[in-house]
Amino acid sequence: MWDRFDIVEAYYLAFLHCHGGQWSPEYRRLCKILTYFKPGQGFSEATLSENGLEIYERLTAKLLKE
Repeated sequence: MWDRFDIVEAYYLAFLHCHGGQWSPEYRRLCKILTYFKPGQGFSEATLSENGLEIYERLTAKLLKE
C-alpha cells in the first residue's frame, strides 16, 4: 500500500536524478515539489520505504527510457 509520503519522496528523488537540465519538464516538477517538501540532509534512496523504492525504480526506468 502506497501513501502520499512514499509517492512524494520517490518522485523527488527520481526528478532529482533524471532531469534534463534547468529547462526540462522534470526540473520544473522538481521545483514544484520543493515548494512543500523539504528533505533532510541524509535523505536518499536508502531511506525510502519499500513501497517508495518501488515507485522510485519504476519512475526512473520510465524517465531514462524517454
